[in-house]
Amino acid sequence: MKTQTASALVFSTTKELIVKKQILQLSTLAIAIASFNVIAAKPAVVYDTAGKFDKSFNEAVYQNGVKVYNADKGITVREFEPQNEAQREQGLRRLANRGFTPIVAVGFNMASAVEKVATEFPDIQFTIIDMVVDKPNVQSIVFKEHEGSFLVGALAAKASANGKVGFIGGMDIPLIRKFECGYRQGAKYANPQIETFQNMTGSTPAAFADPAKGSELAKSQFSKGVDVIYAAAGGTGMGVYQAAKDANKFAIGVDSNQNHLQPGTMLTSMVKKVGVAAYNSWEEAEKGTWQAGIKVLGLKEGAVEWSYDEFNQDLINEEAKAYLDSIQSDIINGKIAVHDYMSNNSCDI
Repeated sequence: MKTQTASALVFSTTKELIVKKQILQLSTLAIAIASFNVIAAKPAVVYDTAGKFDKSFNEAVYQNGVKVYNADKGITVREFEPQNEAQREQGLRRLANRGFTPIVAVGFNMASAVEKVATEFPDIQFTIIDMVVDKPNVQSIVFKEHEGSFLVGALAAKASANGKVGFIGGMDIPLIRKFECGYRQGAKYANPQIETFQNMTGSTPAAFADPAKGSELAKSQFSKGVDVIYAAAGGTGMGVYQAAKDANKFAIGVDSNQNHLQPGTMLTSMVKKVGVAAYNSWEEAEKGTWQAGIKVLGLKEGAVEWSYDEFNQDLINEEAKAYLDSIQSDIINGKIAVHDYMSNNSCDI
């Protein structure tokens, strides 16, 4: 048996200590990196000018995104509600300056502000809902609204006693035409002889916040025999729903589940899970899996749907539910192709 010298023992011990120290340093670094991935995210949201209590798009982000995330994570999502168009950009910049990331921007009207501020802050993550902004630090989430609208169009046609259904849009832009085109396709699928009527409220963002105009347009359609109206018009839809109630007709809500607004009048709602999309974006950043680029979400992803609950259960029987389930399955499987208006700015039916 060989006997180690004192110097050899010292060298061996010193070497072991150095190795152990390096391992400890690497472990500490790994923990620090892991901790950074967890706590680096400082979630924030900038709503559009309609505010988080618009009973539609923005409120869906607040109710199903912000509030749920706060409760689940014990983290407070910082919120900003712009009072005018200029404050969209100001809000984004203020949050970016303070290191909030990712910042969710709600709605297509935020696009130009996101593009500008994202360029100024390349290290901040931005997520925009309902529009595509091509920047390396922007995640764009868009939906297949035409698929969900097809479903509620089919339901409207089945529910119509007069064979006449209507659509009222907010601002006349391709995105809203996408809703209208999907709705018409669904109605024609369910009843090839159906008559469809459509109106757009206006050509500026104010068209999403004009319930008086919505009521006026709805009354005009009702006077022509329409007995079901689908409103994709933000706050303007509130006027449509009230007019439908007053006329004892049906209305269909949009973006969030609006069935509760006028029980017995609201046939259903075409829900876009924008709140879930916002939640997922914040959670991805928290986990270190957030990625820039485009996400396109539809029926297959469970991102759009028609709503059925205690407020409209008396209006929709099991046969109608099974019919819509069958259509949904056929769309997901590709047996029914729903044309996307925005693919060619035309409604090809």
